[in-house]
Amino acid sequence: MNKLLFLFLLFPIFAFNQSNLYPKSKGQLVNHSYYSLSYNENHEQAEWVYYFLTSDMINGNYKRSDNFREDSKILTGSASKSDYYKSGYDRGHLAPAGDMKISRISMSESFLLSNISPQNPSFNRGVWKNLESQIRSWVLSEGDMYIVTGPVLVKPIGSIGLNNVTVPSSFYKIVYSKSDNKMIGFVIPNCKTSNNLKDYVKSVDYIENLTDIDFFYDLEKIIQDDLESKINIKKWYFTNK
Repeated sequence: MNKLLFLFLLFPIFAFNQSNLYPKSKGQLVNHSYYSLSYNENHEQAEWVYYFLTSDMINGNYKRSDNFREDSKILTGSASKSDYYKSGYDRGHLAPAGDMKISRISMSESFLLSNISPQNPSFNRGVWKNLESQIRSWVLSEGDMYIVTGPVLVKPIGSIGLNNVTVPSSFYKIVYSKSDNKMIGFVIPNCKTSNNLKDYVKSVDYIENLTDIDFFYDLEKIIQDDLESKINIKKWYFTNK
């Protein structure tokens, strides 16, 4: 077998993407096949999940596995299924299953509980689902994009389960298109809403101040400062509310 092909099959495709665009934070860094995360033990969930979303990942043939389970890579132990049982909250994906259809492994890993956060059912099945779908539409029509997503853990709603999994007050997503040199951020409260997605657009600087996480810090500083300080909704075509 060709040596390059052997390496390609042996190591996850994610290793060939630009890992130097990880956010900077204090949690345990964990790499999975198509996404990485920083796990915050105090809140028993990821503070961010980062991945490079491509059309192949969206158009894959692998269906939802619903195999929710603990993440053995978390040194201190991740949240468990029992934490969510009868909690009133959905097991909400950070990197959604709809973005991980490229392989059986990627789909399965999206159900690790390190990639899950307590979400209000109306939020998870409503505005959050709409935002996930909108991002997939952008990737399919405009090209590959970098995604960072996670919970806002300041002023939480409460906690659930024996592991005291924090219930976030809101959630954020940041989308970066390197090819089009544009970036957009969202912060959405963890509750039912009928507002338009545009109502939740925030600058990345705002999200950094809110979460104390440094996103895309390895970009050239002049580019980073420009992209993260501005809100340029006009550069993004919204098909979903």
